[in-house]
Amino acid sequence: MAIDYGKKRTGIAVTDPLQIIATGLETVDSKQIIPYLKKYFAAEQVELLLLGEPLNWDGLPTHATPLVAAFKKEFIKNFPSIPVIGVDERNTSKMARQSMVESGMKKKQRQIKENVDIVAATMMLQEYLQWRT
Repeated sequence: MAIDYGKKRTGIAVTDPLQIIATGLETVDSKQIIPYLKKYFAAEQVELLLLGEPLNWDGLPTHATPLVAAFKKEFIKNFPSIPVIGVDERNTSKMARQSMVESGMKKKQRQIKENVDIVAATMMLQEYLQWRT
């Protein structure tokens, strides 16, 4: 599972049982992410969480870094058996928008921020799946 955590929304992506293809799951209100994950984990097995870590181009933290760190702490507290790996998300939103254009998604759909969050999480997960093979 990959999460693109934000102040308002969190994009979630998952993979198939063979861990070949990443698929966007949905966008959840960030205030509801822990209850959502509790329900999801009760129904689905998750081996690992990839968590997008926001950094500036120089590698220094952004204004969102403490927010993601607080979520990570809360996640570990609630789900101690699921390992968390931080991944660089510096370019994921830009790449997500470009991917949406290239896939032929209409402009109106590309402007829905929830779609960008899901695609960004999906791209993080797909990149991880390709890297580990």
